[in-house]
Amino acid sequence: QVQLVESGGGLVQAGGSLRLSCTASGRPYSSHFGAWFRQAPGKDREFVSGIRWGTGRPYYADSVKDRFTISRVTANNMMYLQMNDLKPEDTAVYYCAIATSYSFETKDFRSWGQGTQVTVSS
Repeated sequence: QVQLVESGGGLVQAGGSLRLSCTASGRPYSSHFGAWFRQAPGKDREFVSGIRWGTGRPYYADSVKDRFTISRVTANNMMYLQMNDLKPEDTAVYYCAIATSYSFETKDFRSWGQGTQVTVSS
């Protein structure tokens, strides 16, 4: 099972940018699907963005489309989330995750990172 570690969270003003990184200890297969989820206090964990590990095709939640960009570098087992034009409603703990196939459902993801806090001030 792939072990994941996130980094790059922090405090930023509205309109600012952050880049999250996710390091995988093992090598995901080309059929795997990488994703970023987030969970705000008192809310369910929600899908933010995902990427097919083999092809690199990205997917985005409507709330972050045109502001966030997901990418991966297969050579070093890294996944990234570039977040631009951040808004206070983006404040949450962000988690990276790997599933064995395409999915937007948390129940399908076996490997999770520990989470990194993103706080956007108004």
